[in-house]
Amino acid sequence: MLHAKIIDLSKEKIKPENAEEFIASSKFGASIVFYGTVRENSENKKVTGITYDSHDELVIKSFKEIYNEADKKLNIKDKSVFIEHVKGYVGLGEISIIIAVACPHRSEAYDLSRYIIEEIKKRSPIWKKEHYENNESEWLKGNPIQAN
Repeated sequence: MLHAKIIDLSKEKIKPENAEEFIASSKFGASIVFYGTVRENSENKKVTGITYDSHDELVIKSFKEIYNEADKKLNIKDKSVFIEHVKGYVGLGEISIIIAVACPHRSEAYDLSRYIIEEIKKRSPIWKKEHYENNESEWLKGNPIQAN
């Protein structure tokens, strides 16, 4: 079971309670919720926030591919996964991504959660523009999109 969505912050907010509700099930013995947040320092620069942009259709496609690949690479067939990433400006300490997973066993949940975030960072067309204390900002260099 998969929920995958880009949250356009100009229209709605990202809601952690949606993730917990989605993965809640008595058939799973382990669940993990990961929150990616904006930290205050990057490369010795004081960050005030990040603007995220994305190619929404390709991001959702990548989320679905990552979910489906977990069956083969991790041999985790019985799972519930919730992935939401924001688009727009995110301030310090605010959530930019939620990944929630539920599996029958804890080792599967930890492996799956880690696999998902690492693959998103490598493959999903999401761009970050960091904003700094001195009123400067810059788009960060990302990873080239990998074809499967």
